[in-house]
Amino acid sequence: MSLFKARDWWASVLGEGEEFDQGCLCVGDVDNSGSGYDKIVVGSFMGMLRIFSPHPAKPDEQTEADAQLLEVQLPDPIIQVEMGKFVSCSELLHLAVLHPRKLSVYAVSGTAGNVEHGDQYQLRLVYEHNLQRTACNMTYGPFGGVTGHHFICIQSMDGMLMFFEQETYAFGRFLPGFLLPGPLSYCIRTDSFITVSSIRQVECYRYETLAVATDADTRQDSDQQSKSSGKRLTADWTLVLGEEALDICVPNTSSAMSSIFVLGERNLFCVKDNGQIRFMKKLEFNPCCFLPYGSVSEGSTNILMCNHNNMLLVYQDVTLKWVAQLSCVPVAVRVANFPELKGLVVTLSSDGHLQCSYMGTDPSFFTAPKVDAREVNYDEVDTEMKMLQKVIREASKTQDILPRAETEEELTLTAIVSSHLDEVSCAVIPEMNGMPVPSVTVKVKIKNRGAVHSPKMTVCVQPPLGVTQDQFVLDSMGSGCELVVRFSAFLNGHYPPADLCGDIAVSYSSATELNPAGIPRVSQCKFNLPLRLVCYPSSAIKNAKYKITVDTNKPPVNLSEVFPDFSEKSENNDSSALGFQLITGSRVIVLASKTSQRYRIQSESFEDIWLVAKELVQRFDRHFASLGVKDFRNSFTGPIPLPEFFETVDHHFELRVNAQKYQDLLSERAVQFRAIQRRLLTRFKDKTPGPLQNLDTLMEGTYRQVIALADAAEDNRERLIQAFTRLRSATHLLILLLSLWQGLSSEQTAILEATLLPLLQDTPQLGWEESVDAAVSHLLKTCLSRSPKDQAISLSTGPLTIPKDTSRLKKHITLLCDRLGKGGRLSLSSEANVPTTVMMPVGCESIPEPIVEQEEEPPLQQESAKYIKKKQPSKKIKSKSDSSKESSREKKEKDSSKEKEPKVSSNESKRESAKESKEPSKDKESTREKESSKESGKEKTKVSRKSSVKVKEKKSEAGDS
Repeated sequence: MSLFKARDWWASVLGEGEEFDQGCLCVGDVDNSGSGYDKIVVGSFMGMLRIFSPHPAKPDEQTEADAQLLEVQLPDPIIQVEMGKFVSCSELLHLAVLHPRKLSVYAVSGTAGNVEHGDQYQLRLVYEHNLQRTACNMTYGPFGGVTGHHFICIQSMDGMLMFFEQETYAFGRFLPGFLLPGPLSYCIRTDSFITVSSIRQVECYRYETLAVATDADTRQDSDQQSKSSGKRLTADWTLVLGEEALDICVPNTSSAMSSIFVLGERNLFCVKDNGQIRFMKKLEFNPCCFLPYGSVSEGSTNILMCNHNNMLLVYQDVTLKWVAQLSCVPVAVRVANFPELKGLVVTLSSDGHLQCSYMGTDPSFFTAPKVDAREVNYDEVDTEMKMLQKVIREASKTQDILPRAETEEELTLTAIVSSHLDEVSCAVIPEMNGMPVPSVTVKVKIKNRGAVHSPKMTVCVQPPLGVTQDQFVLDSMGSGCELVVRFSAFLNGHYPPADLCGDIAVSYSSATELNPAGIPRVSQCKFNLPLRLVCYPSSAIKNAKYKITVDTNKPPVNLSEVFPDFSEKSENNDSSALGFQLITGSRVIVLASKTSQRYRIQSESFEDIWLVAKELVQRFDRHFASLGVKDFRNSFTGPIPLPEFFETVDHHFELRVNAQKYQDLLSERAVQFRAIQRRLLTRFKDKTPGPLQNLDTLMEGTYRQVIALADAAEDNRERLIQAFTRLRSATHLLILLLSLWQGLSSEQTAILEATLLPLLQDTPQLGWEESVDAAVSHLLKTCLSRSPKDQAISLSTGPLTIPKDTSRLKKHITLLCDRLGKGGRLSLSSEANVPTTVMMPVGCESIPEPIVEQEEEPPLQQESAKYIKKKQPSKKIKSKSDSSKESSREKKEKDSSKEKEPKVSSNESKRESAKESKEPSKDKESTREKESSKESGKEKTKVSRKSSVKVKEKKSEAGDS
């Protein structure tokens, strides 16, 4: 609240129930009295036009009716009023009134009265223009550099600028890319029009450009305008604001200070005439109107600004100079000169409060009334203090950004999946690959404690799964009610799903004491569909292309006990083997070893193993938990099937590249098709018809190409959706094997899943490859770095784009698996990077890690190293001999280690490590040279003399020969 209030000099309330906006107020000598004093002209949306000449009331006067000079009821609503030299044969000021479908120009004249009633004022219509389009706002000025006259420019609601040269209509132009009208203003210095478009940028159009552009008799697109008469309309300059603009003002107070002011929703922008920002002021309130005017100091501008808190603020550029309190929220503000006082602030509110005020210095002495004193009850104070301390302790226990959910929710959801399949399937596709498609019923119980209004339930499952109904509009429920909703889920695509989970969300509103209308809330729950929904029991086969072995720490169990729903209908009575035939996939076999504690899962498709492997691990946990076994554990001994996983990645990436190619080809053919259309239209419009020169044949061929490319792109999109689902299945399987391999906790598995599965679906802007590469690189530079010193302090946050190939991604995933195998821990904190000693499983070997994350040596350092080596040949000879000896020792050690340890499963990691192992040898040589140079200086001189003698002997032998 401001200390000072704006002092009322004159005020009036205009009508009852009338509405006003920022264009409904203007000030000036509208009757051309020549006194130099202003009158106030106000127009309303009800069509009422009023003219005032304010003056302060005397103490003995009770009414101020003589301040109103004229009041006229016009037949149409008044959008905007302006004063200017709008008549061709006169240089007097006239009043322009803008209606939705009409522009009227009036002359206001006064006649001196001979009686006590005072002067009489009349409003005379000079001319008017009927508009073909609905008007939004207008601006005026000496367009084109004319002198002594003003032209008018009206912006319509559909983006047309209509220019009127006084009594005649000049031309009209459509603004390019128009959606909604914005504020419009004219800059006399550059003879240009400034507006703000719907894409939230300031656009400047020169009058000369508008005059020679394409005529806007009918609205045309940019392609048609380019072929019509005239030039294509383009902006002289643009400036992105990033927010909606409320008003634009171009003050013409000083020639040296050429600025354009734009009032945004949260910022004030001052722009130069060429579009460069002079300054910008961030506002901490919601502004409603503003007015720049001349300042006393040179090179600066004063700005009057009003906000929705009834405040009037005065800025000098960006410096706040004064704040005063107003009695209402104004929609328009002006500065006017009156006979007894100059520089009064005229404000108009939306409901018709017209006020002339000045910023005085009489403070407001409002003081709050005293509260009745009462005795303090210390017992109640102690009880309240204990309660508040308890609330503070509960709030300080968690540091979460989001507030914790309430212990008892208003509405609880419980999803129950039926243990039996539906007798009559509800699937949309009744049969796939010769097998019937089943469905299962899901029952959702909704219970509420209090009254719930407008509940809506949404069911979401990942494709290719589907449900009979995914949106439910429920009736409002009273307190303590229970509601049951049923729907069926089924397979709705010709490929296996990557997840059998579903989500249910219910949005509702619950009333409170402070908000009787209701506060929006959401309750959620999850459900898991049975494996029987997507596969049938089948016979087991012994051989398959892809095999995975899961170890346990308990004796083998009968698979019929673990999978009772599949063993009953299985054709094979062998309890150590089970077959699962996916409806839209391959056959998956589970084999139990009779002598060891191992189980093998095999299939002809790598990603189809995921659903069966997940179900096997979960059922093992439930089976042994039901027996009371607490130390049961699943494990995986390796090797990690990275080559098989990379095949799925390459297939998905290839389809993404094909999609980009199809899009580029389609855009090229579409451009070609439109160009042929334009040429054909030009030929058809020509008065003297000429030969088509096979343009019709070319157009038909291009059309066929566009249709063929569109069909191919659609087919590729369908295959890309299937490939991404298979990639998700393969990634889920890889995460499961990594967690079993290293015994990861649930938190670490969640981090790994968020890293390798950041997206639920692919988009053209962001794909799986670049997202996973960025996430894996982040882990390698933080919690999985080799040491705390190697951690990246600042990570690169560049835009994610589709890579050229998948080699970098494969390299990072391989390195991620290797560092997990060496004992790396996944954590979001920076302290969890110290490797722990973990026994490597059989079949896995550590990958030699060169310096991968660090950048290459700068060229200056490399050049300096060359010069050092050239100056000291003795070091070079010695280091070469030392390095050759050490390299021979390293080769022997590697050979012996290779005999002891098995081979790495990934062949690609070997090739990459072999390439990278060449780079650190240079660094090793340079470090050994420095150490050898520090140890003994005398030996260096001896070696250098011997080397020089050898060089001389070689030269003499060459000369003798």
